[in-house]
Amino acid sequence: MDLLKTLGAAGTLFIAQAETVESPTGDGSILTLSEKGGLAMYPLIIFSILAIALIIERVIFWSKVQKETPIFVAEVLNTYKRKSLDAALKVCEEYKALPIARIFGAAFRLGETDEDQFRLAMESATSAEVPELRKWTTLFDTIITASPLIGLVGTITGLIKALSSINLGAVTSTSEASNVTGGIGEALIATATGITVALLTLLITNVFRSLYNRQIAIIGQYSGELEIIHRKRSEASDYAPTTPIR
Repeated sequence: MDLLKTLGAAGTLFIAQAETVESPTGDGSILTLSEKGGLAMYPLIIFSILAIALIIERVIFWSKVQKETPIFVAEVLNTYKRKSLDAALKVCEEYKALPIARIFGAAFRLGETDEDQFRLAMESATSAEVPELRKWTTLFDTIITASPLIGLVGTITGLIKALSSINLGAVTSTSEASNVTGGIGEALIATATGITVALLTLLITNVFRSLYNRQIAIIGQYSGELEIIHRKRSEASDYAPTTPIR
């Protein structure tokens, strides 16, 4: 449902900007220019709206993760050092929107277990969180790969249109010249649009990949610190394994 709302907002934003922003060629708005790009422009416009919606969703997600992860980590580690396991689990519940909080929570729910089970719980939970951290990657890759190819199809159809308008051996009329230039314009517009959509999506997607790699490193770092704290608690209390927390 959230994605559908984001798609709707992205589509409205795209249309509003397309109607008002001047095209690079000075031939009216971007929407007017899109109409001259031929049939290939329709899937490219859909890809553009989809890319905008997915980028907005990922920006919101990563902004929250980047902002709240340091706060959560400091709080949960300090709580686990000084208080009970139940208190640390409550902190994880408060920040359950964060992947690292769900990973730590999975380990805490085992109760005062041994080190191997504690580590295995975090490793399993980390693997389960990877799809969320890499969400929409396949769609982004599809947009990046397909957009230039669709633009190329538009180039071919535009050139076919231009060449079919040429009447060899006859005096070129104004209408024939207009058809030729229109076909060439369609070819160039489709190519430029496809490359632009792919390039912008690629640049932004690389930022998301960088954030993903950084988050994985952060999870590994603080998971190690949590294991050390767990080991010290175990050695200090000389515990006997208890029933897992439900």
